[in-house]
Amino acid sequence: MCGALRRLRQRLNWNPTMTASVRSGELSTTIGRRALGGALAAIALAAAAPAFAQDRVAAGPAQCAAADRAQIAALFDRWNASLATKDPDKVVANYAADAVLLPTVTNEPRTSPAEIRDYFVKFLKNSPQGTIDKRTIKLGCNVAQDVGTYTFRFDNGNVVKARYTYVYEWKNGQWLIAHHHSSAMPESK
Repeated sequence: MCGALRRLRQRLNWNPTMTASVRSGELSTTIGRRALGGALAAIALAAAAPAFAQDRVAAGPAQCAAADRAQIAALFDRWNASLATKDPDKVVANYAADAVLLPTVTNEPRTSPAEIRDYFVKFLKNSPQGTIDKRTIKLGCNVAQDVGTYTFRFDNGNVVKARYTYVYEWKNGQWLIAHHHSSAMPESK
């Protein structure tokens, strides 16, 4: 039995074989040994909760990495420059280990570095280069979003206009892509 629960039972001079009755007007409720034991356990846990909360507060709030919109916009340029190398490992280095990629030209979500790499092995064969057409950047504590539209041009002459979302997280001293969604524009102009 938990020490705090044992001390609480001793303070209440509680006998495990007794039952407690409560009468209020015409309502009568009998609390048996198990129910009373459960109630005492809940009281003991509630009494201990402030100690657990203090441990969390003592650790302090998360430190937010300084970021501005220009810095977050430059992350797309970093990613786009890695595409120009045609090296899938350099592209994957932009993504967090637990990142999710919902790519433009395949139906399969990519949820591991190996799956993301596999996508870029194929995607890089046509030398893609992207340009941002329109964007909105939102900043938070250790997270940033870059959302908008971009156009990809390929060395075979193809052009793909798409919508995109990048969610960046500050991890291990750098901004990494945690989520990347890209989908071809549904309407032609």
